[in-house]
Amino acid sequence: MTDIISEENIVYKKPALLTDNRMHYCPGCSHGVVHKLIAEVIEEMGMTDKAIGVSPVGCGVFAYNYIDIDWQEAAHGRAPSVACAMKRLMPDRLVFTYQGDGDLAAIGTAETFHSLNRADCTTLIFINNAMYGMTGAQMSPETLLGQKTTTCPYGRTPELHGYPLNVSEMAALLPGACYVTRQSVESAGAIRQAKKAIRKAFEANMARKGSCLVEIVATCSSGWKLPPEKANEWMKENMFKQYPKGDLKAL
Repeated sequence: MTDIISEENIVYKKPALLTDNRMHYCPGCSHGVVHKLIAEVIEEMGMTDKAIGVSPVGCGVFAYNYIDIDWQEAAHGRAPSVACAMKRLMPDRLVFTYQGDGDLAAIGTAETFHSLNRADCTTLIFINNAMYGMTGAQMSPETLLGQKTTTCPYGRTPELHGYPLNVSEMAALLPGACYVTRQSVESAGAIRQAKKAIRKAFEANMARKGSCLVEIVATCSSGWKLPPEKANEWMKENMFKQYPKGDLKAL
């Protein structure tokens, strides 16, 4: 049977950098798709031996188990600062962080914006699923108005909880940020666009054009209490209104 399988007939090919470890993510989670895209881009750029990822505290904490490159674990919210140090010590390396909204947009807000403004020449990959998925679906800075979480069970209100934080719109104003984009991975077309965005950011870093932020609007089926298909529909109907996709600052 294997004799008749040719390269052009392969619909799905696992990137060599993806390990065989079983992922801990929930069914329908966006993290696994983004991991695959990162692995593909690093391979295609020929940066396997020069890529360094910084993993966060949150659902992506075990990213180092799934993508076979050098990794450094950072304290909660401090991934951009760790990435900054590594890039300055080893400017020839492709350095990126992989963070959720709790890590990047809550406890790590200061590190995020100062890193982008310093033009650290790193990429911050930001998974925005509008809540703290790992610790019990609590409200995050990205939670939508009216959205229910375990810490705002009646829905987020501006009077009590403030407004959602549009990180990418704020990042686009920083002179050190050369490329800021918001993408998603809920369909084949969206996945292709997200991969192009990650590649564009990584290439800009290696060309030392500045810092990059790639936001991925994502789903959290467990936290949202929806099956994967319904979670994608809810994301498109609600998340994209607050977090519209596209380049906010182009190269």
